[in-house]
Amino acid sequence: MTETYEEKIEKVKSIIEKIEDSETSLEESIRLYEQGAALIKQCETLLGEAEMKITRLSRDA
Repeated sequence: MTETYEEKIEKVKSIIEKIEDSETSLEESIRLYEQGAALIKQCETLLGEAEMKITRLSRDA
C-alpha cells in the first residue's frame, strides 16, 4: 500500500520529535535525518504532481 502525503508528513513529524529528544544518540539522529530527508523529497514530488494535475484541469475547464 502506498502511503499518502498526510501519512508521510506525520512520519516526518515523528522523526523530528525523536531527533529533538535528548535521549537519541548522534548515530540514530543521523539515520533519522536521512529517513526524514527522503520522506520530504517524496512529499515534494507528490505536491509537484498535484500541482501539475490542477494546472491541467484548470486549462481543460
